[in-house]
Amino acid sequence: MNEAVRLFESRIIEHLKENGHDELTAAHINLTRNLDEDGTRLTELARRASLTKQSMSELVDQVEQTGLIEKRRDPTDGRAKLVCFTETGMEWLEAFHQSLEVAEKEMRQQLGPALVDLLIEALGKYVDGQDQRSTTE
Repeated sequence: MNEAVRLFESRIIEHLKENGHDELTAAHINLTRNLDEDGTRLTELARRASLTKQSMSELVDQVEQTGLIEKRRDPTDGRAKLVCFTETGMEWLEAFHQSLEVAEKEMRQQLGPALVDLLIEALGKYVDGQDQRSTTE
């Protein structure tokens, strides 16, 4: 399964590069996929990505240098910072979503729509089961 995810993400990155977006690597995508459009705290990004706070902080610093994200004060807690997409980052996010659609379309062509729909449904049930398990523990 890990190899399938790696291949799928590689295709997304290839498509981004083909369309002039070569700012990020697969490691950086792990940050952006976990970043809410209205911003997310660093500790939450690290938790979602299953990374240490220090590792996520390094990724944030690297992606911040591209101009796609920035740190802003959290309006709910003046001591905390939110990691947020910049205007350029929101444009990149749109290109990412388009690349994701291309990669999924390619997968549907290769595997067939019924099988991809079944995979999505099955993986969704797996995630839901883990979420329910987490809330009862």
